[in-house]
Amino acid sequence: MDPTALSIATMRADEVQTLEDWAAAEGWNPGLADLAIAYAVDPDAFIALRRGDELVGGGSIFSHGGAFGFMGLFIIRADLRGGKLGTTLWHQRLDMLRKRLAPGAGIGMDGVFAMVPFYEKGGFKFAHRDLRFEGIAHGQMDPDAHAYPDISFAEIDSFDRCFFPAPRSTFLVRWLEQPGAHVLGIRQDDMLAGYGVARPCRKGFKLGPVFADTPDIAERLIGSLMAKIEGEPVALDIPEPNEAGLKLAAKFGLSESFGCARLYYGPAPDLPLNGIFGVTSFEFG
Repeated sequence: MDPTALSIATMRADEVQTLEDWAAAEGWNPGLADLAIAYAVDPDAFIALRRGDELVGGGSIFSHGGAFGFMGLFIIRADLRGGKLGTTLWHQRLDMLRKRLAPGAGIGMDGVFAMVPFYEKGGFKFAHRDLRFEGIAHGQMDPDAHAYPDISFAEIDSFDRCFFPAPRSTFLVRWLEQPGAHVLGIRQDDMLAGYGVARPCRKGFKLGPVFADTPDIAERLIGSLMAKIEGEPVALDIPEPNEAGLKLAAKFGLSESFGCARLYYGPAPDLPLNGIFGVTSFEFG
């Protein structure tokens, strides 16, 4: 094998762990099970850029059943940045993902603000900003908040489809059942009106998704999830158009710390952003 030859191919399992370590070094604070869940559902989603047999870059091209794609975890090894490797990998990943999706299926991504012009040249269109808020968890358990599986998977799966561009049952059941996660839902008139997940990360917890029919339900859910992780560092990613969500972040003492641009290639989904109080993941949608 030519030790200087570049190649792009599906990652090995050990390389996925390296990608996770790189993401942590960048300060992205991945959930402890995030990549393992995604790899179990869609192992072809993880793409390696190699020089010879050496991993020098990577990223994910996750397919939600062929109906919707999401690009994330785009990293070139720190000592090799500034050249053309990143551009090559990014365009190859987009081409590979398009081939994995049904004709006309959309693709989403959350990218850093400075790179938006590059992504737009690649065919993506800016939709809105997703803002991260962080702080220390403090909350009160709502008496009407029930834990999964008292709130059934069927209820959550059906509700989730109102707030995500495609069915994602196989991914979702693993997300709900990951070790250390807290999953709560609130019903109104015997119908699920909101649910949320707090998952452990390398530092503290992230809340996501948090989907709710009303700001009141969202506040009760977030407060209950916070009560489950009282005193822990916590992060919550909220679409900027959801003004009620931004107010809730302030009410819970969270401060804006980071943000991403949500962009779409192809048709942008018509999602009820005012009901998305916590994005599932910047990496997988």
